[in-house]
Amino acid sequence: MRAMALDIGEVRIGVALSDTTGSLASPLTVLPVQEVLSNAKSFRRILEDWEPDILVIGRPKTMAGEDGPQAQRIMEQARQIADACQLPLTFQDERLSSQEAKRILRKQGLSEKKMRGKVDAVAASLFLQTWLDRQKMK
Repeated sequence: MRAMALDIGEVRIGVALSDTTGSLASPLTVLPVQEVLSNAKSFRRILEDWEPDILVIGRPKTMAGEDGPQAQRIMEQARQIADACQLPLTFQDERLSSQEAKRILRKQGLSEKKMRGKVDAVAASLFLQTWLDRQKMK
């Protein structure tokens, strides 16, 4: 089973994928939000090339575990994307994933400017890995 994670932001969407065994998550790319929401050719090509079985969308939560201010918008966009792709949809808590992604990229020596296009995909891979690990424990 291959899972695809989307870290939906206001401008960009980070894309990550699992391997076919559902064991390891890896960042793939970052696309403009409108390309994904409109099911543009660039996004469809990723779907065709990788053939995911499920979409895992990052759900923004507060530190108290409640839905964050962006949660409603993201959940609506996630349902729109899942309907267009005809894929099942699940949500995964994404708390602190962007901060952890920045920490990882800084450790690799990237400047703020160079990491800008990578943070969202790395964040998606982090919460996808959490989701994959949880599936193995079930």
